[in-house]
Amino acid sequence: MYQSKIIGLGKYVPDNIVTNDDLSKLMDTSNEWIQERTGIQERRHIKKGDGNSTAIMGLKAAKQAIDRAEINKDEIDLIVFATLSPDYYFPGCGVQIQEKLGIKTCPALDVRNQCSGFVYGISVADQFIKTGMYKNVLVIGSENHSGGLDMTNRSRHVSVIFGDGAGAAVLTRSDDESGILSTHLHSQGEYIDELSLRGPSTEKWVPEIIAENPQEDIPYYPKMNGQLVFKNAVVRFSEVINEGLDFNGLKKENIDMFIPHQANLRISQFIQKKLGLEDTQVHNNIQKYGNTTAASIPIALTEAWEKGKIKKGDLVVLAAFGSGFTWGSVIIRW
Repeated sequence: MYQSKIIGLGKYVPDNIVTNDDLSKLMDTSNEWIQERTGIQERRHIKKGDGNSTAIMGLKAAKQAIDRAEINKDEIDLIVFATLSPDYYFPGCGVQIQEKLGIKTCPALDVRNQCSGFVYGISVADQFIKTGMYKNVLVIGSENHSGGLDMTNRSRHVSVIFGDGAGAAVLTRSDDESGILSTHLHSQGEYIDELSLRGPSTEKWVPEIIAENPQEDIPYYPKMNGQLVFKNAVVRFSEVINEGLDFNGLKKENIDMFIPHQANLRISQFIQKKLGLEDTQVHNNIQKYGNTTAASIPIALTEAWEKGKIKKGDLVVLAAFGSGFTWGSVIIRW
């Protein structure tokens, strides 16, 4: 069985910065309120007419990752695209990336696991490479949240959290001991409605939704049971990280860099404390970008690598928790 490793990373965020003070002009909130509960100071939003979309941002991140991997685009054997905010209802963003890169016939698939999407995507790529089916796999996480947020008091506790952006990684076969040691995935569907966007869907399309729902309970905007999500996140993060470490005969003291999904700075700090990690061993950027869902881990991973915080031989741990509930971890020897 082969080993897979990351050989190229890329990221992209829109130029348009939206601060907490900017949001306080649209809804009853404040910089202090947002920072205290989430740690977020600002986020990036696509600006109408700037040419960006979920697929376009993913393309920009992918091109950077491919360049850094020092391979030709035609050497990509599979594209895995993770998002909850695709450009089209169908087809998925994976084939858009294939077309925009000018790759003729490689397979492309989309992953719909929200905040855990990139971790799930890495796991899919890892399995294909380890079995020998594909050599080079492009994994992208990209989100255009701002196009579907309710910027009113009705959804202020949700809408202040999310930002737009994309990250990407190129994985290939490894001939040495470096690379992805293991991935660990879980879900718990009983909590489907606690963090969700229910419509429009083929179950109920737009006219039915508008006719049946009062203005204060609109299912085509995201809803979240924040306290329950927080409570479950801190438990599942710890469990799935320890699962990965135990599987590989490692201990938390072996971790050199921890990249958590950027959902809430308080969650990341709680897990950091449980793991006994110093600030230099954890990379958080939610303060600048908000929660970019499937894009948050690849953006943070790329940023940490660019800053020289990840070195050859380091033990890198990725972990995510989100809607579904779904969660997972990736253990990497860099």
